[in-house]
Amino acid sequence: MLYYFSDMLKFGLIGAGHLGKIHLRLLREIESIDLVGFYDAQQAVRNAVSEEFDIKAFDDLHDLIDAVDAVDIVTPTVSHYEIAKIALKKGKHIFIEKPITKTLEEAESLIDLTYEAGVKAQVGHVERFNPAFVEGKKYIDRPVFIEVHRLAQFNPRGTDVSVVLDLMIHDIDIVLSVVNSPIKKVHASGVAIVSKTPDICNARLEFNNGCVANLTASRLSMKNMRKARFFQQSAYVSIDFLDKKIEVFELEALKENESEMPFDMVIKTAEGQRKRILMNKPTVKPHNAIKEELISFCKTIQENSNSAIPVEQGYAALKIAHAIIEKLKANLEMAES
Repeated sequence: MLYYFSDMLKFGLIGAGHLGKIHLRLLREIESIDLVGFYDAQQAVRNAVSEEFDIKAFDDLHDLIDAVDAVDIVTPTVSHYEIAKIALKKGKHIFIEKPITKTLEEAESLIDLTYEAGVKAQVGHVERFNPAFVEGKKYIDRPVFIEVHRLAQFNPRGTDVSVVLDLMIHDIDIVLSVVNSPIKKVHASGVAIVSKTPDICNARLEFNNGCVANLTASRLSMKNMRKARFFQQSAYVSIDFLDKKIEVFELEALKENESEMPFDMVIKTAEGQRKRILMNKPTVKPHNAIKEELISFCKTIQENSNSAIPVEQGYAALKIAHAIIEKLKANLEMAES
């Protein structure tokens, strides 16, 4: 499917690795984007990707940024800040992959630079655009307990950072997007098995409004899993981010003299009230989440609207991720003492 906008946007991509090439392909499918070219720090990558995609490879980062209206930053996290800083000082709009930066200080500076530049910026927390979550969040209303499992089979790519920044940060962002309350306390435990940073982590986030979120992330699983369950008053919502499925269970009070139907699932509360359990499996309309987030970013620029995931929200997720990492370090030091 092609997407049309009123004005052409000159786009440039920075970082042509595995994810960067996916972005390149999808950017080319957005009709109103003029994909000017890309830059990668490695000459061999520039040559190979330029030939594969038949697109111009810039040999200088500054030349690419000067030639476009907006940049899509898909480089390793360690370089996010410096690249974004260059683009913002040149007045360019930025889309920046998660996590927003390596450090909180860099993220804070990036927020200031975005305000100073007066441009649009969006963080690539792609699970917000997952079709299952887009549909499922319609049923989420003031959850009181959230349980998330994000398990992945081992892949050496990404092990340069903790599993918290590699995987769990997706779910930190999801949780923050549905719980409208400050975090009161963070608990965490984890272990490094095949890398120098934790490969498995469990975190418990306690919010001021009483909600509790229990997050588990592992990159050493035998199978992939990306599931979240949201428990709220008289309802339970299950979202499968991987298989794009939703299940919603709700309680409906039966009237005093109402008869039960043959296949009804009915429970009786401690107060003696009869309630029917209703199960719903909402239809999930398929779409490519990465393409949708890029389209969202384009619309933000062309309609002068608010970003779907502004840099402040990228900072909020990173702040919690670092709080979890600090808890892991403290627990490790305690165990070794």
